[in-house]
Amino acid sequence: MANRSCLSYAFLLLVAFQSSMIMANTVIHTPQCRPVAASSKDKILFSMNLLIYKAEFFLRASVGVGINGISPGLVQGPVPIGATLANITNSARRVIEELGLATVGHLRAIKQVLRSNLPFPGPQLDLSAQVFAGFVNLGFNVSTLSPPFNIYANTLSFVLAAEAISAFIVQYYVGIIPSIVGDEQRQLVAGIGLNEAAAFGVLRTILNDGVNSTVPPYTFTMAELTNRTSEVVNRLGGCGVKDEGLIVPFQLGAENRSTSNVVPGDVNSLAHARFEREILRIVFGTGNATMPGGLFPDGFIGALYQLIINLKLS
Repeated sequence: MANRSCLSYAFLLLVAFQSSMIMANTVIHTPQCRPVAASSKDKILFSMNLLIYKAEFFLRASVGVGINGISPGLVQGPVPIGATLANITNSARRVIEELGLATVGHLRAIKQVLRSNLPFPGPQLDLSAQVFAGFVNLGFNVSTLSPPFNIYANTLSFVLAAEAISAFIVQYYVGIIPSIVGDEQRQLVAGIGLNEAAAFGVLRTILNDGVNSTVPPYTFTMAELTNRTSEVVNRLGGCGVKDEGLIVPFQLGAENRSTSNVVPGDVNSLAHARFEREILRIVFGTGNATMPGGLFPDGFIGALYQLIINLKLS
């Protein structure tokens, strides 16, 4: 099932790429949802903030070391806040470690394609249970759950957070692929995007295996939790329903005939695209692309992010 889901999502990303190439000149975005004009290099470097987060988060939670413990000198940045070894099953730990290692490879590939000889500067990351609990609290409209939500406490809670990070990467790559110039850079972005889509499918499959399970120590199920956190993500992003729970109404399911939603997509089951300001509004947890916080307390690194700040493109 895991292999089928990850391959299905990878295929959907490829279809989304082809479709978006055809419609690139006809899709109309509202001002706050449009991509920010930038070079291919700057868009790729913007995505590195998300890739660095994923690699650090997955590796530190699964094996207790970060990027520099795997590939010294690849990234140079401050020590992440709140990194914790997760209390997850051995099988989940192996998956999370593998996906973290793969993301280190993606970072190295970017460095090679961009002909960079220096370590990439890394942003300040907040990997703490508290920062993720903030998103869950918003979903349940409470100041704090009792006991406070802890992503590191069990497999389902951690994989939910891991899946969210993967979703942002996949959606950003779906958004930028049509605008990437140059065969080498386009091949790079397509290759990373397809691999990340497969990883996202694996994580959704793990979650779906526990879709009707209660999330300890609470009484709500994983299905309810994914729906509530998806609502928060969409509200922060401000650009429509692009994050979906595991169980959805028929009108959001494939061909309006399914309530199961292991592989989310739009009305044609194509992968959703997000652009820079959407991503920032969500990962900052502020709903404002120029107001850092949340997972990136000091903001992103790179020229594209600085452009957004300087022009106040919230």
